Amino acid sequence: MLFATILAAALLMGVSGLAGLLDRQRKARAGAWAAAALALLAMLLGFSASLLALLQGQAQTLRVAWPLLPGEHLLRLDPLAAVFLLPIFLLGGLASLYGVAYWPQREHPDSARMVRCFMGLMVAAMAGVALSESFLLLLFCWEVMALAGFALLCAEHRKAEVRRAGWHYLVATHLGSLCLIGAFAIFFTATGSFSLTPGALEHASAAQRGAFMLLCLAGFGLKAGLMPLHFWLPDAHASTPTHVSVVFSGVLIKMGVYGLVRVTGILPGLAPGWGLLVLGLGLVSGVMGVLYAIGQHDLKRLLAYHSVENIGIIFMGLGLAMLGRAWQRPELVALGLGACLLHVWNHALFKPLLFFSAGSVVHACATRSLEHLGGLAKRMPVTALGFFTGAVAICGLPPLNGFVSEFLLALAGFKSLQANASPWGLAASLVAPGLALIGALALACFVKAYGTVFLGAARTPRAERAQESPWPMLVPMFVLGAACLLIGLFPAQVFDLLGPALRDWDPSLGAGALPGRELLVPVGLAARWLLALLALGGLLAWGLKARRSTRRAGTWACGFVEPAPRAQYTASSLGQMLLAIFRPALRPHEQNPRLTRVFCPEASYGSAVPDAVLDGVLSPLMRRLQAILARVRGVQRGDSQRYLLYVVLALAALMAWYFMSLNWALALFTE
Repeated sequence: MLFATILAAALLMGVSGLAGLLDRQRKARAGAWAAAALALLAMLLGFSASLLALLQGQAQTLRVAWPLLPGEHLLRLDPLAAVFLLPIFLLGGLASLYGVAYWPQREHPDSARMVRCFMGLMVAAMAGVALSESFLLLLFCWEVMALAGFALLCAEHRKAEVRRAGWHYLVATHLGSLCLIGAFAIFFTATGSFSLTPGALEHASAAQRGAFMLLCLAGFGLKAGLMPLHFWLPDAHASTPTHVSVVFSGVLIKMGVYGLVRVTGILPGLAPGWGLLVLGLGLVSGVMGVLYAIGQHDLKRLLAYHSVENIGIIFMGLGLAMLGRAWQRPELVALGLGACLLHVWNHALFKPLLFFSAGSVVHACATRSLEHLGGLAKRMPVTALGFFTGAVAICGLPPLNGFVSEFLLALAGFKSLQANASPWGLAASLVAPGLALIGALALACFVKAYGTVFLGAARTPRAERAQESPWPMLVPMFVLGAACLLIGLFPAQVFDLLGPALRDWDPSLGAGALPGRELLVPVGLAARWLLALLALGGLLAWGLKARRSTRRAGTWACGFVEPAPRAQYTASSLGQMLLAIFRPALRPHEQNPRLTRVFCPEASYGSAVPDAVLDGVLSPLMRRLQAILARVRGVQRGDSQRYLLYVVLALAALMAWYFMSLNWALALFTE
């Protein structure tokens, strides 16, 4: 029954956008509301059925035969799949509701129907990826998901930056698919089957296991945006419509995490080196992702780099779990994989909340530039509260959900040193200080982002006239904000929900209470007390303000008689100190003013942080390759006589090679 409900929900989600295709009127909203209604119904069915499947903790399989794919294929609904199905259905429904007001057909007549259609198809394909136990079926759903994402990314294809982002995404997704095809070929050669069953590679050679793991890490890492395979992600997240960015960041990149968690669960006897490799890549992604975010002045691009950061945190947890299984330490497995999967949920809540809030700002002000915003907290209080809630959660501060998963990850880092006192254990224990560095940098970044967007005075007339967004854009913020708070207040109960998925990945955990659960009980109690104190303080402040008459005045501006908005701190000035500290790693491009006298003419400061992989390696490499190919382009003149000459020369060379080889063979046997 649960399996049928989830399949019905995926089918409803897939066809939800087709209702919008039937509505061809330029200003009509019936198609948008029909698509949103179907998506919300699919969300309710799929989310509730996935939650019940997770609570039951039992795997269900369904054998299907499809003419497009040879043979029979298995669909599998198990606790691990249910963990990823929950955010897929939740964000698919909320994004569709948000898109009714954010991307209406009257403002986007050329792309609104296409966005609705491919949004539902992409969400349904992601559900298919999570349910697939056959490699062929997984790869089919993977390609549908990737191509639907490309169509959504190119919604505003008339813009040059969108076409550039679409090209990067297409290259990355096809490279990832090629790596997965190679991995599946090795898997079939070693097992004779495409079924992802535990222990399937038990009799494979060490070389086959190593090649399979390396290709899976590359293929799934490209989809997840793991550094240095992240080059497509910042442009893609910044260039898509905001409700599409929500699905990209919230669940699309998590399909890479799901794939790697799934294949590491079926691989027997992985060496500790693989866990350290995943852990190291996660640590680099976490630190460098947040550093690049600090240097951004585009609000959505800033949030995109924080996706790279949080994917790094997720992979750090997975790497520690792999080390725990290699060292046969179940407490390290429970803490590491628990932190990994819980952060999958947490990131799927607070990052869409931040993107929804950023989209509300873009909808009101028609700009993503931090330098053109300001003072929006007075004009858009609900949006400001939503962004603030997401910022507190992503920085790992109590009493919200981000603190819980990062707390588990820090505990796992300390446990790794107890589990193995060798240099490998010492290297794994660097997770805790690395996580502290990531949290501190994230806090600095969101102080910059929130301060420049919502505090101070408006920097442009459009920001001065901004108004709060309509209710279809605000309801998803309330839902996600409440979920962030709920996990932060009851972390032990949420950790219990993940128990079946953890035991599914490593059966040695047993049926008792999970290690680390007892530490979350006081964390939840402290969070509830902290929330009560904050609420009490807020009530007291409101009561004192209501009893006391206040006089409004301008902000003290250091003696200036008429302070202008451009005298405020900007995103560039707030990030300047941190960019200077990490200059060797970031290599920022700065425009420094030259002040030659006391009363100098107008001057300005600006900074930009190029991406080390895309701008420093891939783009110069492609330009050099294009220059080389341009030199040989002259051989293609469109002249038929020249092409006939090429054919004659090629035949002459082949004949010469053939006769020379024949003469050598005759000489070898006659002498």
